[in-house]
Amino acid sequence: MKIAVIDGQGGGMGKHIMDRLRRELPEEIEFLALGTNALATSVMLRSGANEGATGENAVIFNAPRVDMIIGPISIMFPHGMSGELTPAMAEAIAASPAPKVLLPLARSGVNIVGLKAEPLPHLIDELVQKVKDLLLGGI
Repeated sequence: MKIAVIDGQGGGMGKHIMDRLRRELPEEIEFLALGTNALATSVMLRSGANEGATGENAVIFNAPRVDMIIGPISIMFPHGMSGELTPAMAEAIAASPAPKVLLPLARSGVNIVGLKAEPLPHLIDELVQKVKDLLLGGI
C-alpha cells in the first residue's frame, strides 16, 4: 500500500498529516511525499515519508501509481496553492483511480457549502479516521 501526501508552499499541512499517519498506521504502509516545491517535500520527508518527489512531473508520474492520495482540496484545482499547482497536476490527481481524502481548505476563491469551519488539528483528526476506515474496509 502506497499513500501519497501532496502539499505545497511551506509543507506545514503535509508535515502534520504525515506525522499523524505515520504514528497511527501500520509500518508496512509506504508514504510518498509529493511536494509542489522542494521545501514542502523536504518538510514531509522529515516527518516520516519513505520517499519524496518534487514538482509537476513527479505529481503527474505518481498520481496514477499510488493507492491513495491525501492533501487539501486545492490539489484538485488548476492554479491552486497560490499558483503552485499546475493544471496538468490537477488533471493527473483528478484522473487518478486512487481514492482521495481531501481537507476542505480552499483559499483560492472556492466556497464549499455545508462545511463548518474547523481548526486544522480537528480536520486532521477526521482525515486520519477516514484513512483508517478506508484501509480497514478495503479500498
